[in-house]
Amino acid sequence: MVALSQSSAAGVLALLFDPEPLLKQYALKSLNSLVPQFWAEISEHIALIESLYESEELPQEAHDQAALLASKVYYYLGEYDEALSFALGAGSAFEADSRTHGTEEYVETVVSKAIDRYIQSRTAEQAGDGKIDPRLQGIIEGIFRRCIEDGEFRQAIGIALESRRLDVIKHIYEQTQDTSLLSYAMEAVLDTAFPLAYRDQVLKFLFPLFPAPTTEAKSPHVYSLTRILVTLNSPEMTINFLSTMVPGQKLLAYQFAFDLVEGGSQDYLEAIRKDLPEGNQESKPIYDQLRKILLGQESIKLYLEFLKRNNKVDMLILKNTKDALEPRSSIYHTALTLQNAFMHAGTTSDVFLRENLEWLALANNWSKFSAAAAIGVIHKGHFQESMNILGPYLPAQGAESSTGSTAYSEGGALYALGLVNAGCGSGQEVENYLRNLLKNSASEVVQHGAALGLGVAGMGGKSAEAYDDLKQTLFTDSAVAGEAAGYAMGLIMLGTADQTSAEEMLTYARETQHEKIIRGLAIGLALIFYGRQEEADDMVKLLMAEKDPILRYGGVYTLALAYAGTSNNAAIRQLLHVAVSDTSDDVRRAAVTSLAFLLFKNPQQVPRIVQLLSESYNPHVRCGATLALGIACAGTGLQDAVDILEPMTRDSVDFVRQGALIALGMILVEQSEASSPSLASTRALYAKIVSDKHDDPMARFGAALGQGLIDAGGRNVTISLQSRAGSRNTSAIVGMVLFCQFWYWYPLAHCACLAFEPTGIIGLDENLKAPKFEFISNAKPSLFAYPSPMKPPKKETVTKVATAVLSTTAKAKAREKRKAAAEGDATATDDKKDGDVEMKTGETSARNEDVSPISLTEGTSTPSKSRKSEPAFEKLSNFSRVTPVQLAYVTFPPESRYQPVRVVSTRPPPTASKNGKSPAAAALAAERSGGGGGILIMVDTRPGEEAEYIEFETQAAVPAAGAAPAAQNPPATTPGRHIALDENAPEADPPESFEYPFDNDT
Repeated sequence: MVALSQSSAAGVLALLFDPEPLLKQYALKSLNSLVPQFWAEISEHIALIESLYESEELPQEAHDQAALLASKVYYYLGEYDEALSFALGAGSAFEADSRTHGTEEYVETVVSKAIDRYIQSRTAEQAGDGKIDPRLQGIIEGIFRRCIEDGEFRQAIGIALESRRLDVIKHIYEQTQDTSLLSYAMEAVLDTAFPLAYRDQVLKFLFPLFPAPTTEAKSPHVYSLTRILVTLNSPEMTINFLSTMVPGQKLLAYQFAFDLVEGGSQDYLEAIRKDLPEGNQESKPIYDQLRKILLGQESIKLYLEFLKRNNKVDMLILKNTKDALEPRSSIYHTALTLQNAFMHAGTTSDVFLRENLEWLALANNWSKFSAAAAIGVIHKGHFQESMNILGPYLPAQGAESSTGSTAYSEGGALYALGLVNAGCGSGQEVENYLRNLLKNSASEVVQHGAALGLGVAGMGGKSAEAYDDLKQTLFTDSAVAGEAAGYAMGLIMLGTADQTSAEEMLTYARETQHEKIIRGLAIGLALIFYGRQEEADDMVKLLMAEKDPILRYGGVYTLALAYAGTSNNAAIRQLLHVAVSDTSDDVRRAAVTSLAFLLFKNPQQVPRIVQLLSESYNPHVRCGATLALGIACAGTGLQDAVDILEPMTRDSVDFVRQGALIALGMILVEQSEASSPSLASTRALYAKIVSDKHDDPMARFGAALGQGLIDAGGRNVTISLQSRAGSRNTSAIVGMVLFCQFWYWYPLAHCACLAFEPTGIIGLDENLKAPKFEFISNAKPSLFAYPSPMKPPKKETVTKVATAVLSTTAKAKAREKRKAAAEGDATATDDKKDGDVEMKTGETSARNEDVSPISLTEGTSTPSKSRKSEPAFEKLSNFSRVTPVQLAYVTFPPESRYQPVRVVSTRPPPTASKNGKSPAAAALAAERSGGGGGILIMVDTRPGEEAEYIEFETQAAVPAAGAAPAAQNPPATTPGRHIALDENAPEADPPESFEYPFDNDT
């Protein structure tokens, strides 16, 4: 007999009215299993169920059952807070029910509500407001217990961080001794928007939990420790940490010093250098070496040497662009200047400029300014020789201020001086030199260059004197000089959130009539609040409410920079709202572009967010979407981003095409044809657009910049907004913000070079010398190979054109043939003229038997050597290019004499994904942290043997101190010294000194 299904709960509900407590208890228990089916019917008796919960007649078990029943009814009614309140009262009944089949959804909802309420209660309790319900505490403790039992440690850490239960994190670590869990907690608190004070509290709590790193262990958590130190920005904590490693782990101390230089601000590094102990006889040389490294100049010199040695610029690309673009047009002249600067950034090779002096002489006014500034990009990092290199173009000391065309080359040279000294100019002689020129020059163009140079060189230096000099320049109310002063004030006070400076700048921006000055100050304000998260909220609110769209534009960048790299949901929501609602196109474009600065740590999310915006009716929003994809996915080769950008290169609006072409260059930088299928087609597209004289100038400008970015730094740099340890790369983020301003002011595009990060392995021994050694890349060489150079067009040989044979002639000849054959004249042949086109039948088959034309062409290729199978690995030497993805494949053979003190990469080698993507593409899609590589301190396992060292090519001919007097009075140039020669050129006598003929304008 088939059991009838129940059609109503009325019978069981009737038992609730029975005076017998046992029957009531039975009814409550039965109704709990019937709620999913009959909750609507049961809800009519909710008041009775609540009264039973409060009744004192029933036993405790019945109380719990009544509370659980009420909780479930409220859950189905959508009253989740009430459901949670009764679930808390259900005690053991709720815990028992959570294991019953069919209640999973109800339990999950109530638990998530419990966690949310617990987090709110904990936050309120820590602020001294209210106490936590002990029943709620019990549920949460149960959740922690269950997570730990099931091995769901990360879930428990997530809840512990949100609810500020650091004791749970410590308990989990003591139980597991797994440092990766501590690294996870660190990443969670850094990459999501926790308040700054709590973030610092968590980092200070986590830091001592990490075990002390040792050279032997090659601890992967070295990266986490570096990141915590850089983020906390505490010199005292850093010094204590470094002192624990001296003298026992001195190599590891050197490694930490190099890693700190990469992520730390100038003032932080300077404070560490100042307060490092002198040490005793044994440790003094070690501390001196640490001071030398922390100055930052050692790293810059090593990367300069790396870029010079490995320069693989394809000069034919530059030559073709130069031949295609009209040099008398300032936009095209600037485009080629920028392309050459990006391609040769940091390589010190100015061979293109030397070979094209006539083209250079055609630069006019601001094109001349950009051309002079480009020398700074090419020689970026060559700070020891900066005064010699730029000597001929710098203003003469004591001479009257230049006017006219020379002012542009002088201003550009001062900007170049800042770019050469980017990241190491604060407090150095170059800063004083630029300040003096800023104060003493009467030309606003020279002041413009000096202000930009001062800002870039002293970035984050917080120099009050430099700030005051810039403020005085601003108050002259010169549009040209004031704009640069606005940018530079923000750069000097980068990330300070200094209220006095911010108020001064905002007040002046409201008073002045010059749009240029307002824009400079608006971006300057954004830079002041860099990384300050909630501290910037008031300023953002103030700027977003302004009537002036330029100040709202600054508000958008302030929001983006304050929460840079945090993926903060509230900030993203606000930017998306501005992107579709603001009345100004400029503000909307900036809002979309700014998404990149929030999301660059999760590049794979950006295409999904920007997809709809890239199809907007508003071209400015589409343009913003292109740059957002370019900046956030830079260097990843992310195919999803490329798929969105490729159709945009055919957009109907020229500046959207320009943005798409620039963005493609950023995304595909350092990709190989094996790792990115779009690389060859993108390069071909650039060449086609540049050479098409009928295309829009802006699109051709974008294609030229794209060509420069895709081959940036001699094909040895990537564009990355995070450092190798995974912390924010401050100079790169600032460089990209300034690059985005090229929309208004082309010379600012040079700042993109601040985001170029050399990708190589540079091994040093304990004396900071570079020994010769080899390591292995366990991947096919083609996967990470340099792109093959362009082939010059073949010289066309004049071929003889076949004589056309008329049909009438052919018929006449055929008749003659038949006639001759009929007469038996065997010797009669057709008098062919040279080259007559005629079909030959039978000849081929008679000679080659039955070879068809297809098999013939195949046959011709068979005798050639069969293609060798590609090896599965390759050996690389010290100072070789190693791309960020390739680092996961790098190993040092155990028998090798030199071994690194820390792991080269924290990631395992990626495997091919299911959808058939190459391993590299799969790895990049999931890319989050910057990985390892860079400058590695090596342990010499055979110190007794004589070492062989690499000779540096960029050693200064004069000591660094020799540059100081030059700053006061730039000398006449020594032959062949003020411009570094290309490393590939044959050795010869130094050329005669010369100056770029800027003034021979024709």
